[in-house]
Amino acid sequence: MMQLVCASANPDKVVEIQQLLAGVVELLPRPAGVPDVVEDADSLVGNARLKAAALCAATGLPAVADDTGLEVDALGGAPGIHAARYAGDGSSYADNRRKLLSELAGVDDRRAAFKTVAIVVWPDGSELHVEGVCPGVITTVERGAVGFGYDSVFQPDEGGGATFAEMDAAAKHAISHRGRAFRALLSELERR
Repeated sequence: MMQLVCASANPDKVVEIQQLLAGVVELLPRPAGVPDVVEDADSLVGNARLKAAALCAATGLPAVADDTGLEVDALGGAPGIHAARYAGDGSSYADNRRKLLSELAGVDDRRAAFKTVAIVVWPDGSELHVEGVCPGVITTVERGAVGFGYDSVFQPDEGGGATFAEMDAAAKHAISHRGRAFRALLSELERR
């Protein structure tokens, strides 16, 4: 089984990545001594690459990372790559959701898309990256109690009217941006 060091410092993402790669990739934990990576690239690919390359350099092992953005049509694509810090540095998931719902108050066009880039960087400098996209809408109120981030305000087109926070993990992974990205990554890894 292939071993990859997980570059994510977000425990919620790590759980999802473990679930998505289970049985195919052994996901090694991010070493505690590796400092946070400054995500200052101007794209999802760039930020994912920064994280994976830093963990690969720190461990000497191939590393996997992802970066996710939420693009809301009525906000010109915002929060985009700044989704995790939309309400400011140190903001909580709830802070980010409140800001998003406030920005969309009274807006009819609530179309949005989640995008995830998953990348593997190897010690020889080679890399592989893929993207997963999930279109949907931003709800007017939070719904559901599971998940994290924007899950309680994002209703995917293929979700039968449920938000991600109203779905169990299997249902979410089947249609989510992260699920699509990591299934595409596994498919590409199998071809190597």
